[in-house]
Amino acid sequence: MKNLYILWSFVFVSTITLKAQNKETAKADKLYLQFEYVKATEAYLKLIDKGEKDTYIYKQLAESYYKMFNPVEAIKWYAKTISTPQDAEIYYHYAQMLKANSQYEAASSQMVTFTNKAPNDPRAKEYKENPNYIPQLLEKRKLFDIELLKINSDKSEFGPFLTDGGTLYFTIANQKSKKTDGIKEEPFLDIFKAVYNQDGTIEAPTEEPELNTKWHDGPVSITADGNTIYFARESFAIKSFEKDKKNHLKMGQVNLFKATKTGGAWANIVPLTFNSKNYSTSSPCISKDGKTLYFSSNMPGGKGDNDIWKVKVNSDGSYGAPENLGESVNTMASEQFPFITEDNILYFASSGKPGLGGLDVFSIDLNSKLAGKAINLGKPINSEKDDFSFSFNNQYAVGFFASNRSGNDDIYAANPVCTVENTTIVTNSNTGKILENAIVTILDNNKNTVDTKNTATNGAVISSLDCNKSYTIKVVKDGFESGIFEMPSNKGGKSIVNAALRPITEIVSPTEIVLNDINFEFDKSNITQDAAFELDKLVQVMKNNEKMIIVVKSHTDNLGDDAYNKSLSERRAKATIQYAISKGINAERISGKGYGESESKVNCQENCTDAQNAQNRRSEFLLVK
Repeated sequence: MKNLYILWSFVFVSTITLKAQNKETAKADKLYLQFEYVKATEAYLKLIDKGEKDTYIYKQLAESYYKMFNPVEAIKWYAKTISTPQDAEIYYHYAQMLKANSQYEAASSQMVTFTNKAPNDPRAKEYKENPNYIPQLLEKRKLFDIELLKINSDKSEFGPFLTDGGTLYFTIANQKSKKTDGIKEEPFLDIFKAVYNQDGTIEAPTEEPELNTKWHDGPVSITADGNTIYFARESFAIKSFEKDKKNHLKMGQVNLFKATKTGGAWANIVPLTFNSKNYSTSSPCISKDGKTLYFSSNMPGGKGDNDIWKVKVNSDGSYGAPENLGESVNTMASEQFPFITEDNILYFASSGKPGLGGLDVFSIDLNSKLAGKAINLGKPINSEKDDFSFSFNNQYAVGFFASNRSGNDDIYAANPVCTVENTTIVTNSNTGKILENAIVTILDNNKNTVDTKNTATNGAVISSLDCNKSYTIKVVKDGFESGIFEMPSNKGGKSIVNAALRPITEIVSPTEIVLNDINFEFDKSNITQDAAFELDKLVQVMKNNEKMIIVVKSHTDNLGDDAYNKSLSERRAKATIQYAISKGINAERISGKGYGESESKVNCQENCTDAQNAQNRRSEFLLVK
């Protein structure tokens, strides 16, 4: 049923399509133009049963099933349609339906055709930049755990919005409605509400009678004080429509309305001033401060079908000029259901950005004019089907969204997976100057790499990490001593690690290169991950000083007999030397010898602790010249 808020943008497309009609298809085409897709498909199929084998009929069937979001049938008829060349958009729709059926390789093939036919389309350009994005989406870190709400019925529910007062508003195909739509043969939409409890349980939904009409109503957005509601409604409710005399049709739109609370009930319902008979305005979302209204519209000046727009709400109740959010948000396809958070993060649904299929939910930080690309939320929020109308309530720390992954449009709760947003800031320890393009690697407790990024121009790297876990951060930068920094366990929120690196020259003394201990595991001579991290400092110093010659002294603990320890230390010295050579150091510039247990760093004799033994298993790096 969310298709109601997407379909108005197809009015003009449908009008163009009808130029191909003839007497045989006239009845089916008229049903198609009226958005009566169930009946239209029946009519087209009857023509095929009568022996009509026309690419135009195949295309109309494919597009009808596309708009009803029936991937199986849509794929069947798109395959027949493209037996003859089609407009670029047909191939894009075909690819969307293939993705919705998890046929990613076939979808990619259709996207290649689409990009060849429409190379300047932003969707084509984005696909060319990263044609193999699907595996990346499937591997994304999970941001939310989801749960199907018990308030769902066998009809459509979507557009959830939770107030700070604990009332969950949503839109439902009301079984009591006397009207049915032609998209899914479901009842018309109404606005419902339910009490949302602190423990996450939800009371039985009730209708919001002051806001519902015999036409489609919803979804809604409510101001922070709970006294003003914005909602969508069919323009037929205020007798606003255009007549299509040729086809004997009345063409309405979806409009935005506002109501205020009086005596505990919604009253003073008025249409917004920027509504029009010529385009749709829908999917409202009012900012927390009540000063900006976000919405979706196919009004002139957009990037494609429906776009996300915003408009200033003035203190006197008037509105500014609607502003399109631009290409960072909008595409030539459809963007719908905006939701803006308190910290200015916009969530929205798009069928034009790289997704898993149908509509996917995206987010983008609007705090900067250079916001960058919108981010696909990945699974489980997104699926191969339509996923949309995401909202989030900070007070209850819970989100909601709708999806038709189970067959109907149903509402799900989205509980955030506890994460820490860690910012690592890399600087010069002497000057405090930020260091760009330093390599920041984050390791978990098992020394597995969790994230690797280069610092930006502000010297920072931002990583999303799991709560209640500690991490090790390794930082490498040419000309500086590599550093290891600890990020303590955190219950969530934000964390900052200041990584100050010493210039590499500071580890060179008149007699040696001073590294942290190159510790070896008990009874082993292999170079460990930690040892390699330290030895890379040696390699960097030697590359910066081409005449430097080094002697390696390798030592063991005092466990085992003297002869064995002498042999073990020789193997460790050779392993250290071989590592440096493997990194490009000339073999003539580095040599070494094993000293066994003869020169212990900690003279603990027979009473050494594990830590003391580890200290004695070490290497030293002496300057010959």
